[in-house]
Amino acid sequence: MSSVVRKSAPVVVRPSKTLPSSSAINLSSFDKCFVRVPTTVLLVFEHPIHEPAETIKSALSEALVHYYPISGRITASADDADESHIQCTGEGVAFVAASASCAFKEVEFFDPSSSRPKALVNELVSHYPPEGCGPTDPLLLMQVTEFSCGGFIVGVVWNHAVADGVGIAQFLQALGELARGQSSPSVVPVRWDGSLPSIPRAIVATRQLMVSVEPLDDVAFIDITVPSSLISYIRAEFQRHSNSNGHGQPCTFFEAVTAVLWQCRTRAIITNPNAPALLSFAADVRKLVGAREGYYGNCSTGPLAVATSGAVANGDIVEVVKMIRQAKDQVSEQFKKNNEHGDQVQGSTRLILGAGRRRG
Repeated sequence: MSSVVRKSAPVVVRPSKTLPSSSAINLSSFDKCFVRVPTTVLLVFEHPIHEPAETIKSALSEALVHYYPISGRITASADDADESHIQCTGEGVAFVAASASCAFKEVEFFDPSSSRPKALVNELVSHYPPEGCGPTDPLLLMQVTEFSCGGFIVGVVWNHAVADGVGIAQFLQALGELARGQSSPSVVPVRWDGSLPSIPRAIVATRQLMVSVEPLDDVAFIDITVPSSLISYIRAEFQRHSNSNGHGQPCTFFEAVTAVLWQCRTRAIITNPNAPALLSFAADVRKLVGAREGYYGNCSTGPLAVATSGAVANGDIVEVVKMIRQAKDQVSEQFKKNNEHGDQVQGSTRLILGAGRRRG
């Protein structure tokens, strides 16, 4: 399968303008759990553009001027190894231009019966060393793969400590705007916000638990279609129950879809109705903690919903939505209690489902 994608040698892309390299940005409590954690996203573009690799590489160089910290490196403090920061050195990011000897229609990315799509997807990104993101590694690796049909895929791998999913989406939006000829991004980026509160201890413990889950290779990635009619039904039923109880907060699309996935998965594996069924999901808390507009550092948490397998598998779907809502509400309460103690930072989607199994 490695012969399907031909890659050029990696090159370093630096900011198109030189900025002061002596500044350092402290990592917040939101960032520190992810210092060595790589994260990947694939962006698929069906319609051809002129020289996609060169166009995107040029725009990347411009984007790094606005997002200068991404071109730096993460280093530990000389006085305290637990205190890490982004050194804004402008050393740049890694970029690879590649080509695939097939068209999009020839690759069934979501065919569970074939190993070909999985192997191809692995070829569409550059990789950090097996041990994770080291202190000398770029904070972002980008690969642009052109297909024979004219479409292309942008594979982005980044050190999670520099940005969460919302933050990297903001960066990639800026890159796209610059590639289309805009003089500057529509959103002014902010990487340091000293007013952010620290993560409550309970959330830190939950996050460390989920990050330490082994082996992550056992996580299943499945393409599932949830009919819009079912989503509409769940939202309508939730609203009807809420109105009768005097609450008007509507059920979101995310809550409806997540409830369906949690319930179906629990039904599929249930062996003991009293065994715990766990659900963890990423939640953006920018608005909750008052982060500055344009902040692209980590500012998300992982709420954990816990119930018995029987309650999830056999309960009314509206009740399952309420369990998810309660997990989200607990995050708000934890931050509220944290703020009452005046904790401040010194100086953001994966969904994990589990039921009935505990690893020693």
